[in-house]
Amino acid sequence: MTMKPGDSARLVPPHGGNLVNGYVQGKEAKSLREQAKGLLTIPLNPRQLSDAHMIAQGAFSPLQGFMGREDYSSVVKHMHLANGLPWPLPVTLAVNSPQVSGLKEGAQIALADGGGEVVGVLSLEERFRRDMEKEALQVYRTTEDKHPGVANLYQDGDTLLGGKVTLFQERPPLEEGCSPHYRTPAENREAISLLGWRTVVGFQTRNPVHRAHEYIQKCALEVVDGLLLHPLVGETKGDDIPAPVRMRCYQALLEGYYPPRRVLLTVLPAFMRYAGPREAILHALVRKNYGCTHFIVGRDHAGVGNYYGPYDAQHIFQEFDPKALGIAPIFFENSFYCRSCQGMATEKTCPHDASHRVSLSGTQVRAMLARGEMPPEEFTRPEVAKILMETVPVH
Repeated sequence: MTMKPGDSARLVPPHGGNLVNGYVQGKEAKSLREQAKGLLTIPLNPRQLSDAHMIAQGAFSPLQGFMGREDYSSVVKHMHLANGLPWPLPVTLAVNSPQVSGLKEGAQIALADGGGEVVGVLSLEERFRRDMEKEALQVYRTTEDKHPGVANLYQDGDTLLGGKVTLFQERPPLEEGCSPHYRTPAENREAISLLGWRTVVGFQTRNPVHRAHEYIQKCALEVVDGLLLHPLVGETKGDDIPAPVRMRCYQALLEGYYPPRRVLLTVLPAFMRYAGPREAILHALVRKNYGCTHFIVGRDHAGVGNYYGPYDAQHIFQEFDPKALGIAPIFFENSFYCRSCQGMATEKTCPHDASHRVSLSGTQVRAMLARGEMPPEEFTRPEVAKILMETVPVH
């Protein structure tokens, strides 16, 4: 089922025109629960459960379910759905063939979480095989399992199930500190409407916001009405800062350094695919569904290791029709604190060489914290550094 955007969606239409709602409640949910008791049950891993909720809440609009063969093939090869709408990454439900032997198109399948609790139903439309290495090469630009996205792909089953998803679990599982900031795309649009914003820039992050992030966010805020700070709180790499710690950092930063009615903090219950350029497009389209008119793309967006060039995630936007994307990217180069300029800058505005600049990688910051060293104020606000110092074990 879908719901047409109302006044809260005046900023920008959802991708495909309508915001998907795959949740059922009340008598309908009760009836579906009873029906699910007699169905074959497939357990979802955390990534699959995340995708199911991203579909059901409308974040992946116009997708109403896991992709069938035609959409899957078109997306892997051409970064568009079969109907021509831009979509850069496959959203699939992978299982092992024996799990679904004998199932035919039209069958209903119960979907369960990691604890065995049934959370919804898949209406099976297609069952087909995929070439994992071909998908890895086209989507991630590598077949190496050192790439976390490729490793996840290889761990999944060899058979894909396509079909509409209906959930009666009303929201995705969230870690401590994330629930107060959870909104569906429809709820986020309503919050934007209440704030009176017409133009909104989205910012994707899986890390605490440091001074460089703050700088580009505030640059963007000079030209739009509001900022959606939209941290991803699903599965990430094992060495990333945990979501509850990051939420404390975001709140401390917003309380001290941002005008309160110019920023909306909402969590994104998605997982990282680390697909670099393609994932930058996905992140933009998802923010469009949450009501954003603009999206910040910085250096090495959604990258990992050396699999992508530092600005490939910006270049890929040239491969899409801007009107078809329906959300405007705002590109930023790598930003840093320059001691000689005495302020934040980028290569575009700073004439000094690297010896004048304070620019630390996430690995360097984690190493400092592990040694019990406070990151410098030029890199991160002291309130954020204090939270990180309190929560990262000292070695």
